[in-house]
Formats: sequence, structure tokens, C-alpha cells
Amino acid sequence: MNRDRLLIAFLMGLIVTGCQPTANKNMNEGGLKLKLNNIQVIGSHNSYKRPIEPALLKILQEETSETFQSLQYGHIPLADQLENHGLRNLEIDVLYDPEGGQFAKPYGLELLKQQNTEAQPYDPDGVMNDPGFKVLHVPDIDFRSSCLRLTDCLQEIKDWSDAYPQHLPICITFNAKSGQADRPEFAKLLPYTPEAYDALDSEILTVFPKERIVTPDDVRGDYETLDEAVKLMNWPEIDEVRGKIILVLDERGQKMDDYVKGHPSLKGRLMFVRAAPGTPEAGFMIMNDPIADQDSIKKLVKAGYMVRTRADADTEEARNGDYTKFKAALSSGAHFITTDYYLEDKSLGTGYQIQLPDDGIARCNPVFVTEGCKGEILE
Repeated sequence: MNRDRLLIAFLMGLIVTGCQPTANKNMNEGGLKLKLNNIQVIGSHNSYKRPIEPALLKILQEETSETFQSLQYGHIPLADQLENHGLRNLEIDVLYDPEGGQFAKPYGLELLKQQNTEAQPYDPDGVMNDPGFKVLHVPDIDFRSSCLRLTDCLQEIKDWSDAYPQHLPICITFNAKSGQADRPEFAKLLPYTPEAYDALDSEILTVFPKERIVTPDDVRGDYETLDEAVKLMNWPEIDEVRGKIILVLDERGQKMDDYVKGHPSLKGRLMFVRAAPGTPEAGFMIMNDPIADQDSIKKLVKAGYMVRTRADADTEEARNGDYTKFKAALSSGAHFITTDYYLEDKSLGTGYQIQLPDDGIARCNPVFVTEGCKGEILE
């Protein structure tokens, strides 16, 4: 009987050990303490975007002299990007819709109706009539989204995160879209005021509790400003922030100022912003041209700032099979490299596809020489 109990205990020990995340086990054994700014990962651009349906694209091209080639891409669901393609950076465009219904009837559907062309189903549950932030690329034209409401997008991410609590932090960048298109029949985008940003932060917290978010307050700690903290490498250790998200407002000028207003050094805010280096709110930079900005990105990374850049844009690199920008992004040390092509678009015939070297989820940042750091121990 005692031998049976010992055998059971031994087997249970093997089972428990086998369930422990490899990353934590290896990192702890080696005494390696990597920080959030010591890694490099791949992300997606306009992560929620579905392709414009071919019939609508044809009508748009016939009606105008504009080219819509730059919009001819789309993405799989967010959870699929995280689960099956190892992406750890997502981008979401948010449109302010406090009353609901502002974007419920895209004009593109009317164009299809006028041409007696049946449209794909759009919002069968009527969620676009609900108050709250909506997610789409270009209202009335490029309006197909895998998650129409911000809360739907965030819930999909959280559900996946809950299932894999040891994942590396997921960086989510937000574009706060506003303005008015030239055509009067198109929906008007409401402005982003400090009150709108308050509502945005509050809506995020209805899905992700604050303890699951790496906030500017967390990074600033006891330092006077966020800028001071990041330049002293006060980013948290990776093992302290597994299973969390980090949020960034990808706006400058008045839009950024309105988010900062009343929150010096981003105190109490959920998101980092694109503040200039050396200013109190600086911590996260977005520099989309890793070729032209190669030296600047390296300097900023070495100084302690987090940086996002792009491997491709407007479908150009994919159409030409051109990896020049991606190679520059890798060597720059930018922490987050976004692409529209973590999956190959076979219709282009170029084989263009973006993956980290060795097809890992993350790799050690090339700008930092961290002895003992290997990509396989990150996640």
C-alpha cells in the first residue's frame, strides 16, 4: 500500500511539473530576470479588419479615381492571431459613439443595394445601435470588422488570455478616429474630448480589471515622471506581468494632449501615449519607418523607451516580396513590429510572410546583449 502511495505521489509530481510553464522554469533556474523592454515580438496592423467585399470594391473603383489597393487586406479573428500565430501586439481603431447608431448603416451597403448586389450579412444582432465605442477602419467604405464593439474585441482577447495566463504581455495600440469624410452621406466621426477619453478608459475597465493592465503608474513607480522612470529602465520584469496587457494611444497633437489633460505624467490613465522623448509623459514611441528611422529607433530603445514600428504598409512590400523594411525593423530593436502578412496572401504570388527568425513568439531584443537569453525561454 505504501509503495502504491509513493508511486502515485511520484506520478503526480511528474504531472504537476509537466504543467508548469517552461519559460518560468528555465528563467528562474538560470536566475535570468528579463524586463518588458528586453524582448521583440510581431504584431498585426488594424488587427480587427476584414477585407472589403469584392463587389463593393469594384463599385468604389468605378465611382472614383482613387485607388483602393492599400485597403486590400484583412485579418483572421483576434484570438486566432494570438493562439495560432504567436502575435503579441494588436491594433484597434476606436470610434466614439456614446448614443449608439452612429455607424449602424454603412453607405457601402446602400451602394450595393443600388447595384442590385446582395451584401454579406452585417451586424445581424444590431449591436451597432448600442452605446459605446465601435471598431472599424473607414466608415461607410472599409467597415467590416471581426468585432464591431470595442468590448467585443477586448473580451475576445481576455478570454484567450484567461486560457493562457503565462503569455507575454499583449500590447494593444489604439487610434482614436475622428473627423468628417468629404461625402455628406458618410457618417460623421465624433471628436475625442477629455470626457470621451474618460469614457474610453472606463469602457476598457468593464472588460479588463486594472490589475491585468500594465499602466503608466506601474512603470513610473516612485519616480517623479514617466520619462525619468523609463530612462532608468524601470519597466517591470516579464514574469511579473505575464497574462497582462499594455495599452497605447497612437495619437499626437491635440488628441494626445486631451488624453493627458488633468493627468500629468499620465497619473491615473490606462494608456501610454506618443509623447516626445524627454517630456514627462514619454515612454512609448511609434516610428513606422524602420529604414529612415533606424538610428533613432536604436537610440530610443537603448535609452529605455518602448518602440513600435512596421514591417510593411499599404500592401506594397507584400506585392513586391520586399523584406527590406522588415529586416531593418528587426535590427532596429523596435519591441513591436506590425504587419498585415503574418499569413501569406497567396493571391499576390510573392510568398511574402512575416515571422520572427526561427518562427518564435518572441526573441531577445538585439539592441540589448542579455547573457543567457534565448527565445525559447520567453514563452
